Amino acid sequence: MADDKQQDSYHGNNLVGHIRSKFQESETSKIYDEKRWLKAYRNYRGIYGPEMAFRDNEKSKVFVKITKTKVLAAFGQIIEVLFSQGKFPLGIKPTPVPENSAEYARLNPQAQEKEEEELPKNLKARDIYGYAGDGKTIPPGATASDLLRTLSVDYEKLGFEEGSSIQGEPQIEPANMAAEAMEKLVHDQLEESKAVTIMRHTFFEMALMGTGIIKGPFSNTKTYHSYDRVEDVNIYVAKEKTVPSIEAVSCWDFYPDPNATNIDDCDYVIQRHSFNKQQLADLKKKPMFDEEAVETCLQEGPNYQVRGYESSLYDRENITSIYKNRFEVLEYWGILDADVARECGLEVEDDMDFVHVNAWICGNYILRLVENPFTPKRIPYLVCPYEVNPYQFFGVGIAENMEDSQQIMNGHARMAIDNLALAGNLVFDVDETMLVPGQDMKVFPGKIFRRQSGQTGQAVHGLKFPNTAIENLQMFDKFRQLADESTGIPSYSHGATGIQSTTRTASGMSMLMGAAALSIKTVIKNIDDYLLKPLGEALYHWNMQFNDDAPEIKGDLEVKAEGTSSLMQKEVRSQRLITFMQTASNPSLAPFVRWHTCLKEIAKSLDIDPEQLINDPEKAAIYANIMGMVNGNQTNRTSAGGQNQMATPGAVPVGASPTDTSGVGGGNIGTGNVPMPGEAGFSAAATQSARGTQTQ
Repeated sequence: MADDKQQDSYHGNNLVGHIRSKFQESETSKIYDEKRWLKAYRNYRGIYGPEMAFRDNEKSKVFVKITKTKVLAAFGQIIEVLFSQGKFPLGIKPTPVPENSAEYARLNPQAQEKEEEELPKNLKARDIYGYAGDGKTIPPGATASDLLRTLSVDYEKLGFEEGSSIQGEPQIEPANMAAEAMEKLVHDQLEESKAVTIMRHTFFEMALMGTGIIKGPFSNTKTYHSYDRVEDVNIYVAKEKTVPSIEAVSCWDFYPDPNATNIDDCDYVIQRHSFNKQQLADLKKKPMFDEEAVETCLQEGPNYQVRGYESSLYDRENITSIYKNRFEVLEYWGILDADVARECGLEVEDDMDFVHVNAWICGNYILRLVENPFTPKRIPYLVCPYEVNPYQFFGVGIAENMEDSQQIMNGHARMAIDNLALAGNLVFDVDETMLVPGQDMKVFPGKIFRRQSGQTGQAVHGLKFPNTAIENLQMFDKFRQLADESTGIPSYSHGATGIQSTTRTASGMSMLMGAAALSIKTVIKNIDDYLLKPLGEALYHWNMQFNDDAPEIKGDLEVKAEGTSSLMQKEVRSQRLITFMQTASNPSLAPFVRWHTCLKEIAKSLDIDPEQLINDPEKAAIYANIMGMVNGNQTNRTSAGGQNQMATPGAVPVGASPTDTSGVGGGNIGTGNVPMPGEAGFSAAATQSARGTQTQ
């Protein structure tokens, strides 16, 4: 038994040594990025680093935190664009040519005829009311959407077949129904996993340091609290359900393959965890963790190694040694040699040279070693850059883009303050030979200097140094404008009060805001491509692999990231939608427009939930019918007393001509066209003589 344990420890040391060596390589290659992030963090906090040396005559050490303003402005714009619509910017649509799911389905005539043969003679298969015992009982509270939702799965059992329907026959879209069901399910899962809150941390690090990281989705057990009624008593029942979950990962704790430039190119990634005793002990409750190894690590005590950058992050620059009462755990995702995996107890096929694994180690102990559970195999991290650096793994953020501008603004601000301190006071030049010896040289209002006889002249001179603060502040403003240029975030976009000629009108301001949105549009596009779309695809694969409770979501679907479509200014979007509806109101164009969708988009642009105010087309038809009936009752031509109030609108009366301009309709009532002077029928006396007649 002792030999077996020693052999297992040897194989475990091989795996631990492999992960430690990879971690060392990644940590060494990451030093340059950590220095960039430290500068960005210090500029955000308004702290001078140890490399900053001040001259002895510099009194002011002011730090103007323009970087913080820009970072928070970029962070706020990202949050506003993505989550202001009240809906997660992720859509799911069927592929143009769906596989394993029909795009259209229609009633199968053969199935209908077969059903008619099995029915009594006095019933028809197409009877909308059905018959007793047909097995098509509608559940209580069911709606039309509920009844149609399952057609994407078992439409064949209901007498439908693939293909477009003929005129007058019902038709369904199974692929589109599956996409809508999947989209609704994914949005519910994201809301339950608090995805918006988690992504706020990711977007902040992305704006500050240039890279945001999301981990997941992973299967997590969520407890639902409910009460069952048993014998007139409410009994608490805790129900558990498996749901996907995601988490934000800090750039400081993420160590990728040093030879990779993106997450898809990585052979491995390592995440460093800092656990306290309770967090490490909780690992024993998670699946596939070695409880004995976790307990051994707890008994040996904390083993966390503090990194050099942590003193700056925790504002402990002057402390020589920092001790953290924590356990350092390394989580490894990547490929592992098949022989090492077999030695550690993994079942690996003989024809495989390597295997994708997930391993957790603490010290010299393996806490968990399993094969990568995802299908298809992937590293479960999503890395999104603020600004893509094409030749490096990590991106570039706001703080790095304006680092030079921030330093120069700080320098000119310090010079302006030091100069004001000197120029704001008088410096006295005193000729002591002209004064009585032994006098106090303190200067205050009403001070009297006693002079002795001698050469005529002034003994005390007041000197005033020139004020150069204006020139320094002009340079400060110039480099603040350069900061606007380098970050792509103008000052007026986050509330600056400076009024320019183009910002005096609403149209000019709208043009500038539209131009300023171009830079943030690139960032939102990066979020769509590197974060939202991969996250949606990962959730789609998770549901296809682990979710067996919703068969109606199965289908050939495609994830659409909708962050960029949310970028347009709401006011401009609503105006354009209204203009479009006015243009499409032409009777020849109206049949081509989805008016229901237009109304929903206008409501969204006005921050109104369309689900609460706008009916779907089916309900709209029902309400239109009800309103028509109500209007018909209101225009009833019989009063309460039974007397007819108005004549029945009918055709043109007999004898009336539609082209008659007299206005009397063939009768003798009405004025018609009034004759003008000089025309036949004009009855007024002639008050103007004819041309050529001599007046008396």
